[in-house]
Amino acid sequence: MIWLARHGETADNAAGRVQGSIDTPLSDRGREQARALAERAADLDLRALYSSQLARARETAEIVGQRIGLEPVVDRRFAESYRGAWEGRLLTEIEREQPDAWAAWQRSDPDFRFPGGESLAEHVARVGDALREVEAPALVVSHGGTVRAALIACGRYPIEEFQRIAVPNAELIST
Repeated sequence: MIWLARHGETADNAAGRVQGSIDTPLSDRGREQARALAERAADLDLRALYSSQLARARETAEIVGQRIGLEPVVDRRFAESYRGAWEGRLLTEIEREQPDAWAAWQRSDPDFRFPGGESLAEHVARVGDALREVEAPALVVSHGGTVRAALIACGRYPIEEFQRIAVPNAELIST
């Protein structure tokens, strides 16, 4: 079994700002969420713990790892999608200023590409490649989009459902 978890909250999450590859740290609330995730993970009898290299996921995984006695294996393929020119911008601004691109993103169009960034299909393929190398039972701590991509890569959802998959901060999701 491979378990997935999104990192704890960041100030950018709370503000509705696109993070993508921006390396934002956890907020105090995010650290509390990570500690709660660590308690839930302690009941899973995990053999391995993986993380994105981005600080918000890495710190979440380190908090979990301290509780369960595992060192996180950092794998860049579990990073959030590279969101190009949208990174650092508020979601409300993007929706207002780029309605056609926003609509394509909301439709989960597999060919949608963030302006100057990665496509949805490329993200799903990258994450799927990484998952095939995970030593189960394991927990992968990553990002909202990456958890969605993993669930699609595992066949739980079609790619067109990407936007409808709920991924709360620091919650366990099974593949």
